[in-house]
Amino acid sequence: MDRRTFLMTAAAAAAGSAAAARLPIKKALVWGMLPESLSPEDKFKLAKACGFDEVECYTTPDDKEAEALKKAADRTGVRIHSVMNQAHWKYPLSSSDPAVVAESMKGMQTSLRNAHLWGADTVLLVPAVVNPQTSYKDAWVRSQKQIRELIPLAEKLKVIIAVEEVWNKFLLSPLEFAQYVDEFKSPWVKAYVDVGNMVFYGYPQDWIRTVGKRIVKLHFKDFRFRKMHAEFVNLRDGDIDWKEVHKALGEIGYQGTATVELDSGDEAYLRDVSRRVDMILNGE
Repeated sequence: MDRRTFLMTAAAAAAGSAAAARLPIKKALVWGMLPESLSPEDKFKLAKACGFDEVECYTTPDDKEAEALKKAADRTGVRIHSVMNQAHWKYPLSSSDPAVVAESMKGMQTSLRNAHLWGADTVLLVPAVVNPQTSYKDAWVRSQKQIRELIPLAEKLKVIIAVEEVWNKFLLSPLEFAQYVDEFKSPWVKAYVDVGNMVFYGYPQDWIRTVGKRIVKLHFKDFRFRKMHAEFVNLRDGDIDWKEVHKALGEIGYQGTATVELDSGDEAYLRDVSRRVDMILNGE
């Protein structure tokens, strides 16, 4: 083997090794995946035992319940890293009804305060819902107006508003998603990318590369497509190309948290999900 061939072979091997390196991403799961019968502290303990570093909890208006969650998390050493806002579907920020918007804003304010109490750095927000009553343009303009009003509170509490793309007929391309976030011109509004929510009309790796450094959090889920039918399945059992997702995340240098959003289950199931996340992060 001559020197040039040797160097090319070594470079290719190094590139392959780098591509397969484990991503520096923390593992988390949504609160609803943990068995409902368990106490908050036992839920955190189970998450930890199954290999999850963090948990994403839901908006909790009751102060005593919120404080109990904080204490349980502190005792078990499992961080609540994010809050999944709960008001945005029933009360979308894009509504033309001021009363609906007021409820939505109240829900986000509660979520931001929950996050501050728990030490979470983000609140997941579905920004708008396009429907027969709300046009795409109105959804864009109205939701941005309300989010801008939330930014001062987010900045005060040091919590990022993380906008997620979901099945709301809104933000249907990664270019739009990036533009929507950029127009706030604020470090307190970023992107929450769910790698499964765009697979009906796009590719997760494309969205990851396009949205890039705007991404502050990730959701992991998977789907299987058969003819015109799609169904939720466990990670790596569906049609998402996880090796390409791994590659894209490495390219943008993402080092945050990936939260699994699947059905709930027992310890054996959760340990298996955790193992599958490890395989994704390892590029397997």
